[in-house]
Amino acid sequence: MNVYRGCAFPDDLLYDVAQDVWVRWDETNRIATLGMTDPAQSRGGKLVSVSFKPIGRVVPRGKSFATIESGKWVGAFPAPLSGEIVETNRATFERDILMANRDPYGEGWLVKIRPTRFAEEKSTLLDADAAFVEYQRKIEEWKINCMRCID
Repeated sequence: MNVYRGCAFPDDLLYDVAQDVWVRWDETNRIATLGMTDPAQSRGGKLVSVSFKPIGRVVPRGKSFATIESGKWVGAFPAPLSGEIVETNRATFERDILMANRDPYGEGWLVKIRPTRFAEEKSTLLDADAAFVEYQRKIEEWKINCMRCID
C-alpha cells in the first residue's frame, strides 16, 4: 500500500483519479465494488447523508450512483464505470454515517455494480502505482493531509 501525507492507496484497487473513486473488481462474480478515495473523504469532511440510486438502476459512466452530503460539500458520487446497481451500503451508512470517513476502502464502500461496458471502460482506470503518482501531485496542489474519523 502506498501512503502519502496520510492518504492511503491500497494496491488491489483500480482508481478513477479525476472523480476520486476506487474500484475493487471481483473477476469471479463480475462485480465491481466502488467507494470514495481517502483524499475524497478527507477533502469532503464528515459525511452527514448519503442518498443512493435504487438497486437495478443502470447508470452510465460519469453519472451519479448516489448523492453525498458532508459538512462542507454536497455532490454526486460519480460512476467510474457504466453499470447496474446490484447492492448499496445503505444499512451501514444508516448505522454509522461516518463509515466512509472511518474506513473508506473497507466497510465504507458505497455501491456494488455489474458493469455493462467493463472491457471498453477499464482502460480509463489506473492501477494503484499510477494513481499514487497522480494523487501525490493533487495532494500537494490541494494542500491536504488525509485523516480518518475516530470514536
